[in-house]
Amino acid sequence: MPTNISKWDVEDPKFWESTGKKIANKNLWISIPALLLAFAVWIMWSVIATKLKEFGYNFGMITSSMNPEEVIETLKDINSLYYTLPAIAGLAGATLRIPNSFLIGIGGGRNVIFISTALLLIPAIGVGFALQDVNTSYMTFAILAALSGFGGGNFSSSMSNISYFFPKKVQGTSLGLNAGIGNLGVGVMQKTIPLVIGLFLFSAIDKDGNIVNNVPLSGIQNAGWVWVPLLAISAIAAFLGMNNVITGTPKLPNTLQGLSKSLYMISLGLVTAALGAYMLVSLKINMWIVLPVVIILTVMLMKYATPGEIKTNLNKQFAIFSNKHNWVMTIIYTMTFGSFIGFSAAFPKLCQDIFVYSDPANPAFINPNAPDFLMWVFLGPVIGALIRPVGGWLSDKINSGAKVTAGSTVVQILATLAVAYFVIQARNSPTPETYWWPFFGCFMLLFLTTGIGNGSTFRSIPNIFNKEQAGPVLGWTAAIAAYGAFIIPKLFGQQIKAGTPEYALYGFAAYYFICLVLNWWYYQGPKAEIKNP
Repeated sequence: MPTNISKWDVEDPKFWESTGKKIANKNLWISIPALLLAFAVWIMWSVIATKLKEFGYNFGMITSSMNPEEVIETLKDINSLYYTLPAIAGLAGATLRIPNSFLIGIGGGRNVIFISTALLLIPAIGVGFALQDVNTSYMTFAILAALSGFGGGNFSSSMSNISYFFPKKVQGTSLGLNAGIGNLGVGVMQKTIPLVIGLFLFSAIDKDGNIVNNVPLSGIQNAGWVWVPLLAISAIAAFLGMNNVITGTPKLPNTLQGLSKSLYMISLGLVTAALGAYMLVSLKINMWIVLPVVIILTVMLMKYATPGEIKTNLNKQFAIFSNKHNWVMTIIYTMTFGSFIGFSAAFPKLCQDIFVYSDPANPAFINPNAPDFLMWVFLGPVIGALIRPVGGWLSDKINSGAKVTAGSTVVQILATLAVAYFVIQARNSPTPETYWWPFFGCFMLLFLTTGIGNGSTFRSIPNIFNKEQAGPVLGWTAAIAAYGAFIIPKLFGQQIKAGTPEYALYGFAAYYFICLVLNWWYYQGPKAEIKNP
């Protein structure tokens, strides 16, 4: 079978059974592990941030001349910076999803998946080196967090690519498998990193500049190194085993053309992501200003700073922006995936701040009875990921994604309010660990509902939009939703510093209610334009 397939009609049952199904499944099962690793590298800062605090990485901000009060205030600022690292990775990953949304139509699925997976080697290797020295600067970590965004961007191109391989009748299941098992990378990472940092394979440099061996600090580098061989294998598999199909890429390119076009488009997103990170960290500009600036600038660069051939292709795909259902589904999809990825990025650090460093007046205080949260937090992303194909399957079964989305949203609102309640109880208790299990249980329910709702939206989108627009819409909605990985850690960081993390949860619940109303108005109510897609 050639790499470029010029005859591809999966809606023809005869073609699908005789030829299409085998090729589609092969591409799906190469795509899934590549996406899993992409999520692992992108969200690895959720665990790394907790270890930075545990091992005393203070980025040179604590000096011997400080009095105790200044040290306490500086430690609060440093704790906020720990949250900012996963937020930067979230910002970059979401921004890179915007060009990735349109990459398949330009570069070809096989070419895009190969190069986007290979690029993940850069942050993985960089983190391995940066973590070997406690005195590594914050700017170094910020740059590596931004480069980890390559993994976040990959989701849009991966989902868009798989949508072209399968007929509409199994879109919910196939896209749910790609996203669900791919998103499992978050949970796999949150379990893997705590395990591998216990292997003291390297030396490290402590705060005093001394080289240390065979101590926990010297194993933290494995948080980066563990992904390198796996990424190399996955990139090679994509290069040798995947295909470009004409329905996804009308002008099928050769390998060099596909790779060069893909790299150019990715570089545009990287430039604006870097600008956003600079505005956030160095200029300290409010996140709500940074966010629209980065999105608008990225789209403008794609529209005006691309060669003629790419621009013509992009203009066809940009037609989705004139369709109001693109914007409605962007808002709804953000409720599901944006919440899943944002909570995944913030959950470990939130647990640490509520149950371990539980005295707001003394950031150095450690609760001696604190739960071993890293033993459990991985379950949230795992549950959210594994249930996602079920959401897609159930939507296919009852022939409506909108119905499943509505039910999951109601439970999602209740679970969010319950989490907020137990956050308040833990904060006001001298023994916060008493509330660990109810807090954890409600958060697991929250992950469960975001996963089900995400799977149901995968079914809705291909049934709302035609084949030509469904791929770009899937990519675009995923791009905007991924900003949840930027917004949620940043909001929790701000509210933890203020002592009111429950306020962030109240805001999320209000947003979910708005999404519930939109889903009913446009897809379920008496005036619905598209009934129960």
